[in-house]
Amino acid sequence: MTQTPKDRDSAWRAKLSPLAYAVTRQAATEPPFSHAGFAPGAGTFACVCCGAPLFAADAKFESGCGWPAFSAPLPDAPVHEMRDTSHGMIRTEVRCAACAAHLGHVFDDGPGPTGLRYCINGVALDFKPDKG
Repeated sequence: MTQTPKDRDSAWRAKLSPLAYAVTRQAATEPPFSHAGFAPGAGTFACVCCGAPLFAADAKFESGCGWPAFSAPLPDAPVHEMRDTSHGMIRTEVRCAACAAHLGHVFDDGPGPTGLRYCINGVALDFKPDKG
């Protein structure tokens, strides 16, 4: 049986916290400096909605922007970038290509080697520590 959009929406609401739902399914933004952070160490940051691996822990850096920042997604990560003209500005939105979850935005003011700053909502991510 095929799920209707209403069924899918109900499933997302049941799976996610209200804030994670608002961010990932409605393109909201969590308040800056509100995310408690993630455990240090090696691992992967995955999409909180579908579990797709998106960013390696070693690509994370402290940008001072108030949200987790990464210099690049994992190779072959299902990261989709698209033009965002909301809020009276032009930005590049970042979504999970596997489930269309809104993750955040990418800016060109990051560190080397990419020069990019993937500014990602913490509630859109699930940290998976490496085993071993």
